[in-house]
This record gives sequence, C-alpha cells and structure tokens, in this order.
Amino acid sequence: MTSQDTATHALDEAVALEPIGENLFRGRTHPAYANMVGPFGGVTAAAMLGAVLRHPERHGDPIALTLNYAGPVAEGEFVIEARPARTNRSNQHWWLEMRQGEEVVTTATALTGLRRETWSETEATAPAVPAPEEVPPTGADRGVKWVENYDMRFVEGGWDRVTAGEEHPGSTTTMWIRDAPSRDLDHLSLTAMCDSFFPRAFLRLGRPVPAGTVTLTIHYLATADEIAAQGGEFLLGSVHSHRFHGSYHDESARLWGRDGRLLATGTQLMYFKS
Repeated sequence: MTSQDTATHALDEAVALEPIGENLFRGRTHPAYANMVGPFGGVTAAAMLGAVLRHPERHGDPIALTLNYAGPVAEGEFVIEARPARTNRSNQHWWLEMRQGEEVVTTATALTGLRRETWSETEATAPAVPAPEEVPPTGADRGVKWVENYDMRFVEGGWDRVTAGEEHPGSTTTMWIRDAPSRDLDHLSLTAMCDSFFPRAFLRLGRPVPAGTVTLTIHYLATADEIAAQGGEFLLGSVHSHRFHGSYHDESARLWGRDGRLLATGTQLMYFKS
C-alpha cells in the first residue's frame, strides 16, 4: 500500500485547525476517530500539538507534550489556545487549552527545541519480533470507530486476550502499527500512535472495563528528519504497566521505526473501574 496525499487523509481532516485570533485556533471533531466517550485521545493530542506547529511564533520542533484530559470532548467545534510561555535560545515552552463553549476539556504543556549534533547512544532496544508481513492484521470490530484508522498486528498481548474472558498474568502488548490507509509519518501521526494501545486493565482482567486516560506525556526522541524517513512503514510499539491500584494504573510505551530507531516514548495514567 502506498502513502496517500496527506491532504486527503482522515487524520489531517481530524486535526485541521483554522486561525481565528491571536493564539487561537478552531477545529472540529471527526466521526472517524470516535471513541467510547468523545474522540480518540490520541487525535485530541495531535490536534493540540498541531496548534503549536501552526503557531507563527514556534521555535524548533516538538520535544515533549503533556496533556491533561480534564473532561470529555463533545462532538462538534472546539477552540485551542496555544501561547508561548517562554522562548529561550534553544527551546520554547508552551501552554495550551482546549475549550468547548465555557468548558475547559483539555489542558497541555509542550516543549519545542532546536536539535544539534551531539554524542548519541540508544540503550533501549526493540524486541525481537516477526516482520509485520508475517503477523495477521487484527479486525477492527472492537466497539469503537477510531481503530478502523489503523493497521494493527499484535505480536504479544493482543485483543484476543481481552475477549478470552480470562485474567492475563502480564500487562505487555507488543504490536506493529501504521495508519490505514497508509500515511507518511510526521509528528501528528506519531503523537496519535503513542495513545493507540488499549488500556492495560483490559488485558490483565481479560475483559473491557470502563477506562480512560487522565494524563499523557510524550517524549519525541527522534528528529523531524528521522520521523519523516519512516514514510508509511509500520512502527513497532510495546507497552506495559507497573501497578494497578485505587482506580488508576500507569502505562509506559515505546515506539520504534522499522529501521530500529527509537522514535518516541509515552507515559500515561488511566482511570478504570473493575
């Protein structure tokens, strides 16, 4: 499958923003990315980052993004305020807020920066797994619309474990993933993929339960050129939790390019009921 013109891809429609004033952008939710309640959190994160990327005062490329999902995003229009809080020689700090009417639905901070050549080393290595062509794709029949936008191929801890109805001893899921239809990777699509793993509580309990992300932090470990070099290829993602307790559990994710480069990490805290 070849990459489509990004201007026609559903993801680009979902994160499209219109400048409406100083530091203000207007967008609209997209039915293709509907989740159990409101839109898929990854596409909300991508829209928030998109406001930074479109801002005329942006200095550098994304380095980090932290989102706090304050409340459900309703179907329809939203406004994002993106304001540079401080600009230094090598980095820039951002404050963001998504509103619908008078309600704040998401807040965020972001860090952009200029990357320079330095000593480089990667300690984390990608797990040894079969090539994506050797792993069958997973059906999109999982009760939510947004998964239809991804080609997911589970190597470990797949959706079949959730539907098995039996508790699973571990929380790790490893999978190949790319946009469907294929789309050249950029910071926006990488951001969304960092939130593409189903809740770890589903896997441990062997059944879906009410759950949702409360806060998500993404660290972009690759340069813009390294991200663009992935094209429309699969990424390899792996995620696990450290503890489930008192209605919350954490999730720690890593995403590698097919070339073995570690592109990004994601850490989030989820609320769940069981």
